Amino acid sequence: MRVLLTGGAGFIGDHVLRILLANGHEVRVMDSLRPDVHRGARWMPPEEVEFQVADLCDPTAIDRALGGMDAVVHLAAKVGLGVAIGDMPDYAASNDLGTAELLAGMARANVGRLTLASSMVVYGEGLGLCPDHGEVTPAPRQPAALEAGDFEPPCPVCERPLAPLLVRETARPDPRNAYATSKLAQEFYAANWARATGGSVAMMRYHNVYGPGMPKDTPYAGVAAIFTSMLRAGKAPQVFEDGGQRRDFIHVSDVAAATVRACEAHGAGVTAFNVGSGMPRTVGEMAQALSLALGGPEPVVTGRYRLGDVRHITADSRRLRDQLAWHPEVDFNAGMAELAGASDPKSATASRRRAVGR
Repeated sequence: MRVLLTGGAGFIGDHVLRILLANGHEVRVMDSLRPDVHRGARWMPPEEVEFQVADLCDPTAIDRALGGMDAVVHLAAKVGLGVAIGDMPDYAASNDLGTAELLAGMARANVGRLTLASSMVVYGEGLGLCPDHGEVTPAPRQPAALEAGDFEPPCPVCERPLAPLLVRETARPDPRNAYATSKLAQEFYAANWARATGGSVAMMRYHNVYGPGMPKDTPYAGVAAIFTSMLRAGKAPQVFEDGGQRRDFIHVSDVAAATVRACEAHGAGVTAFNVGSGMPRTVGEMAQALSLALGGPEPVVTGRYRLGDVRHITADSRRLRDQLAWHPEVDFNAGMAELAGASDPKSATASRRRAVGR
């Protein structure tokens, strides 16, 4: 296929690009190279890839990028937590307006296949199991409880503690910050486009992605990148809350493989797919694993919190496994060791080559 890859110069995009090329697809990359994400040397594509530096909010650039394409893999987005109210316009412009312009351009160009990078953040706190009320959506955490060190979200009915559950794609969305809201809006826009045009959308709800090439010391750095940067500077990782927050950490090569698989195999309708390892870990466990791998100081549990954070969000990825015959391949401990060793560009490049060769 001829595939337009938006955000192809980014962390996940670079891995997706390499797998698309390895699978024989013709790829055009569109990326704005916004400076708060792309610091340092300018990203350069492989020789066989056409690269257009442009903003998704520019309809003329979109029409030019979509010419002759069969499918779109849409990764371009402003990411991060988005807890400041002042961040809202940038999220809305970059993610919502940009996606709407892309979809309008796809309709003009009669391009009917979309693979959309969404996120687990659309679920909010996910699901919890109450002894009395069964599966429930946890109530929002209150500042007073967080200040007191009571980090677990309660049952919305009886306020009893909940046991965290794996979240299925059928769970009710509950976005709790600007980034999450913008990602859910992208999904709704994509579904609207598909119904109106007969197109297909695979909405890939990525969980906590880590691996070589992660952005460091930028607003887009994930917790794994932040901890790694601190350890390489000889500092102890600063773990928020009590370190018991559950996440699904998944290697970028597994995420890229799932994304390419969806682009190739999902050809009808609108379907959301959780993209996770299926093995929940705590943030504290990840900090400890990185400390061991890097021979650094023990993590420090700070008790600090961010009101926009969720406590537990872990995925049930059976739909992706069953419908698209995908499964993750990178073990958590091996992935953490690899991340610890990828301190230079050569190491990261070798990792990307291993991912492509799978």
